[in-house]
Amino acid sequence: MSRIGIIAGTGGLPLALAQALPDAHVVAFEGASVAVPEDRLDRHRIEKLGGVFDALRAAGVSRVVMAGAMSRPALDPSALDPVMMALAPRILMAMQGGDDALLRLVITVFEEQGFAVVGAHELLPDLTAGDGLLAGPAPSDRARADIARGRDILAAIGPMDVGQGCVVAEGLCLGVETLQGTDAMLRFVGETPGSLRGTRRGVLVKRPKPGQDLRVDMPAIGPATVEAAAAAGLDGIAIQSGAVLLIDRAELLSMVEARGLFLLAEPA
Repeated sequence: MSRIGIIAGTGGLPLALAQALPDAHVVAFEGASVAVPEDRLDRHRIEKLGGVFDALRAAGVSRVVMAGAMSRPALDPSALDPVMMALAPRILMAMQGGDDALLRLVITVFEEQGFAVVGAHELLPDLTAGDGLLAGPAPSDRARADIARGRDILAAIGPMDVGQGCVVAEGLCLGVETLQGTDAMLRFVGETPGSLRGTRRGVLVKRPKPGQDLRVDMPAIGPATVEAAAAAGLDGIAIQSGAVLLIDRAELLSMVEARGLFLLAEPA
């Protein structure tokens, strides 16, 4: 089996992959805060992308997985290597669009360089869940109606490259995930005045956007998501089975139970 390369960003996923795949070659860009121990990291400047490809080949890597969040780079034009110089016009054009356009380009570039791009869930199947109630009490009929409403909302806004999550309470949308992420949305929901929210609790619905390439930027939840959902006063979380990463799964499920929430996985 060929060696795996991990392109590591922030969050718990790169560490989970690095621990599960001790032979993997882990690349991180300079300045990125990565949970993987520094002695496992091969650091590069984003402007020197040709060096990244060379390092991966030298390490015997033929398959790469992109793990964790990565901010859009601020490129120093004077530092671009020849590979990055040639790619710059395509990258700048993709950056004018949404995240999907940029991520599709990243996949294309790695494939053009001869690397197969795989998803984290393909390497560690336990990162996703099958259908059913994963933890907590069964959702009420009201909660199930809110989940259905949340699915409709995400299906409607997904083609605009907006939102992998929303919060719905008694049919009302209390928040939609934007560039700031799920935790920011949940803080916003928790701060919604009682005059607007009343006694409504609600459900976090987390699903990929329609047509999203799940090899990169697959939606994810972790213990921090559960904590934020509980702090926002929600009843539970609904995810799409096989299409949302569960970070620190054992801790996540234990926290769902401890906070009195539910975690439900439903098909597409």
